[in-house]
This record gives sequence, C-alpha cells and structure tokens, in this order.
Amino acid sequence: MMAARTIRSILLGATALLAVPACSGEKKAAPDAAEIAGAVDIAAESARLNEWFSARWLEELERSPEMRTFLGDKTDYDKLDDVSDEAREKDHQAMIANLAEMRAGFDPANLDASAKLSYRLFEYLAEQQIADWPYRDHWYVFSHFRGPHSSIPVFLANQHRIDDEADARAYIARLDAVKRQMGQYQQRAEAQFAAGVYPPKWSYERMIVTARNIVKGAPFDDSGEPSGMLADFSSKVDALDISAEAKTALVDDATRALTTSVKPAYDSVIDMMERQMAGAGDDDGAWKLPDGAAYYNANLRRMTTTDMSASAIHDLGLSEVARIHDEMRAIIDTVGFDGDLNAFFAYMRDDPDKRFTYPNDDDGRARYLTEATAIIDDMRSRLDEQFLTKPKAAIEVRRVEEFREKAAGKAYYQRPAPDGSRPGIYYANLNNMNDMPVYQMAALAYHEGIPGHHMQLAIMQELENIPEFRRFGGFTAYTEGWGLYSEYIPKAMGLYEDPYSDFGRLAMELWRAARLVVDTGLHDKRWTREEAVQYLLTNTPNPEGDCRNAIDRYVVMPGQATAYKIGMLKIMELRERAGAALGEKFDVRRFHDAVLDQGALPLAILEEKIDAWIAAEKAG
Repeated sequence: MMAARTIRSILLGATALLAVPACSGEKKAAPDAAEIAGAVDIAAESARLNEWFSARWLEELERSPEMRTFLGDKTDYDKLDDVSDEAREKDHQAMIANLAEMRAGFDPANLDASAKLSYRLFEYLAEQQIADWPYRDHWYVFSHFRGPHSSIPVFLANQHRIDDEADARAYIARLDAVKRQMGQYQQRAEAQFAAGVYPPKWSYERMIVTARNIVKGAPFDDSGEPSGMLADFSSKVDALDISAEAKTALVDDATRALTTSVKPAYDSVIDMMERQMAGAGDDDGAWKLPDGAAYYNANLRRMTTTDMSASAIHDLGLSEVARIHDEMRAIIDTVGFDGDLNAFFAYMRDDPDKRFTYPNDDDGRARYLTEATAIIDDMRSRLDEQFLTKPKAAIEVRRVEEFREKAAGKAYYQRPAPDGSRPGIYYANLNNMNDMPVYQMAALAYHEGIPGHHMQLAIMQELENIPEFRRFGGFTAYTEGWGLYSEYIPKAMGLYEDPYSDFGRLAMELWRAARLVVDTGLHDKRWTREEAVQYLLTNTPNPEGDCRNAIDRYVVMPGQATAYKIGMLKIMELRERAGAALGEKFDVRRFHDAVLDQGALPLAILEEKIDAWIAAEKAG
C-alpha cells in the first residue's frame, strides 16, 4: 500500500526481499535483437532474459542497503538508504534505460511462456512508474498512519538482527545515519508543503504524538525508563556471548548515537510538523491537491490494476453493500434477534452482554493473540483440503508496537525473510480491545495469516525459476484481493460454524465493500471526513473507534482501500467461471494453484491465465 519512490518500490510492493550476493563488475548490455535473429533457442533466450533480470535486481540491491536487510543479507548492514530527490531521479532514469534495453535486446516471440510473462510484467511496472512519475511527490512523506518517523525505529527493531558484535556496530552506524536520512525525508516534506501537498491538520497532531513517543525515555530525557530504541538495542546486545565490558561499551556508543543523531533528527522533524500544522487546512480529500483529480485516478489505476473510474467504483461499492446487507439479514433471522439490521449493528457494536470483546487489559490482549494463533494453526493443519502447494515459512502473531499503535491500522502482515531468519508476522493492533471484536477474529486471522497473506506471499517468495522482481513484488489488488478471498475459503470448508462468526466474515467483507464507497466519496465526491465516518457507522457493525481510525487512514492513503474488494470479486468471478466450465472436473486445489503459481499479477493478466488454465483442464 504505497506511492512509488523508485522502481524498487514498485517491484517490491510492501516488502521483504531475497538474500543475494553482492554484485561485482560492470553492467553488461543486452545484445540487440538483430544479433539473435534467425534460428532461436527458446530455452537459451529465456535463460538469458532471466539472467538479465537478475543483474538488474542486483543493481537495485546495491542502491538499497535496507532492501538487503529485509532479505536477511548483511551486506552494507551499517547503512541506510539514500532517499534524496537526486537518488530517486537516478533510480527513475535507470528504470527508463532498463526498459529501453530490454525492448531492444529481447523479442517476446523468442521466449517461453514464463519468460514472456516476466517481460510483460517488467514492462507493465516500468510503464506504470513512468505514468505515475508526475505525481511522485503527492503521496505524503509524513502522515499519522505511516512515515519515516515511525518506520525507522520499526525497521531497526524488526529487521536488524544482532548476532555478533559487528552487527551491533552496524546498528550503531545506522543510528548515526538517521540524522542524514531523516533530513532527506524532511527536505522532501518541506518541498511538498511549499507546493500545497500536505495532510489535514488533525493528521499532524497524531504524527507529532508518535514522533514524541519515540524520543521518550533514556537517553532522550530524565524519566528513568529506557526509550524503545535503546531498549531494543540493549536487549539484543545483552543476548550476545561477549564480555560485560564489551556490552557496556556498545550500549554507551548507541547512547551517544541516539543523543547526537536520532534526537536532533526527531526534534527537527517535530518542529517542521508543528510549523506545517499551523498552516494546514481541514480539507481531507485528494481533490484539494494540485492536479488532485488526476493524481487520484492514477492511484486508482495502480491500486486496482484496472481502468475503473471513481464513479464506477463508488457504484460497485453501493451495490455490494446492499447485497451483503441482505445476507446479514438472513443471519439475524437465524439467531432470532428481535430488530432490524441497524439495531443488530448497534447490539454488536455496544456488546451489552460482553460476548464479543475481550477485556481491554493485558490479559485480554494475551488471550486475543493466543486464540488468533490457534485459528491459524488449525487452518494450517487442514490446508490439504484446499491446496496442493503450501508455504514453508513460519508465521507468528504479534501486537503492534505500543509507541505507534494509536496511529496504526487494525492489522497488517510482514513478509518472512526468504532465508528463514525471520518468520512472517501478523501484527494485530490491540490498543483498544473494543475495536477488535471477537466475532471478526477468525476472518481477520485468515486474511492476514493462513490462507491469506502469509500463504500467498510466502508461496510467491518460494517460487523457483522466475525473476526476483516477481518473487518479491506485488500488485495491491491481487495481494489484498487474495487476502479478502481467503476469508471466504473457510466458509466453503464449513469453519464458520457459529452464526456470529459467519456474521463476522460478512462484516469484514462489508467493510471492504464500504471502502469503495467512502474512499471515492472522500477523494472524488468531496465528502467530509465526518460524512465518511457516518456512512460506516450507519452501514457496518464496526465500533465507532474502528470507523474513525479507518477513515483517517483512507484520507492519507488515497485509493489504496479500493483494491481489496475489486481484487476479491475478480478471484471469485474466476472461481465461479472455472466451476461452471469444468463441472465435476473442477478441483479447487488445482484452481488455487493456478491463481498462486506465478505470483502476483494484474487482474486482467490473472484472468487471461485462469481462462487458459480452464481450457487446458478441459482438454486434459
């Protein structure tokens, strides 16, 4: 879910990458297509293209130490990325040159099916970045929902392992680099503000709180408690098998770096946020930005991989909300509730019998994490019923870090490291347990864990004989569409035995349908933030805090929320098409393999692939 910063941002999507050795030597230019005219060895040409993709990937890694860390590769472990405008421009020009080189050096007619698809996807992604380049500075550098002020400490805590003293020294070097990198982000944010691109005033209030939370505690103040960053470093160093003196020296050096680099970087950013907040307005939608309508339409194309207009997406949302409401009314009849749909929503939201929420304390949070883990474990044990291919990577359920949970979303997933050094992680936001109703727990665990994001993304990373940019890339409509579709899979397996749990599944689908309405309402139809909140409160059972937090997320991430339902509807459409065409020959396990076995795809290309699979199944 994110604006393109460089070609790697598009190719990687949300995030974890492949461990590879450092690249050496000069870049080898691809031969001109004329040089390979005549009799062509399809296998050799396909291998040559894959080698070319690997070389370009290595060049990307050389420019991004953080990418290497995501992969579990410790090359340049002591560095942070260059995020300056100059670096972004260089990356963009490199992408343009690579696209031209690929087109000049390879003929798709001379490639096998897999390589031909890789050619097409690389071209698609590059053309998309070229089209979106005019809006590269429209996506907010800082917002309450995400930004470097929160991502830097999260990166160091979750990605930077300390296995020995050298790793600790590399961590300290990265702390020293925070001032430089944060300054680059701040420079971009200052330029955005000067150009009239900034989030609404209320978003600044929350991002300032998050930034201040990060520089709270030792060595930033005299409170006596260590800050989150110092505590993370100290706990990692404490686990090393080195002398007490060496540990003390490392912690002292980290303390220095936190004081001389991190603290001034955050002080400067907080000062900028306070200055900008004073001049920010209250308008919420992307329409307020320069060329805001064009920017929003570009976001919709990128997020949905379709050409659907904002109006068409809005109308689709209204239709889906009405359909799901009808299915919910059937459940109301089943449980014998005395009242209409809105009364049932109010009952589920208020939870007068305390049936649907756990206590808002540490015991309630621990219970939630334990039971979400059990749901995922149970589904993993039954995967053979629905899948032929299963992920190898492990998955854990964790709480969103406390320093940022008030600004973070409901839940998210982080990909595993391909080398097994880090599991996939489903993060649940347990700041307010009233916003995490138990009746939605199963559907949320299926979405973020198994058979959802962990299933799809881990399998994609584990694919063989396809280029790295495909194994570690992504298309939001496909990835989030699969996540939402995966909430339906257990329904087909009979796992939502309790009608309230099935209501929770429908509530989650309704939530994504309502997103189509409120996202386009905010950014195309100029709804106010409060109008969007009231739409959710009227049309979904979600708690008020959940509704308000969600709308605040959609405000600062225009278009991203539309991908989920559009992607899910396409996968459901293809499943129904395959079932109708194949009849008794339809095997859902083979269908799921056909959806997953080439990694993430734009929806139109996924449709082509499944249509070809249906024809092959008929013939076979």
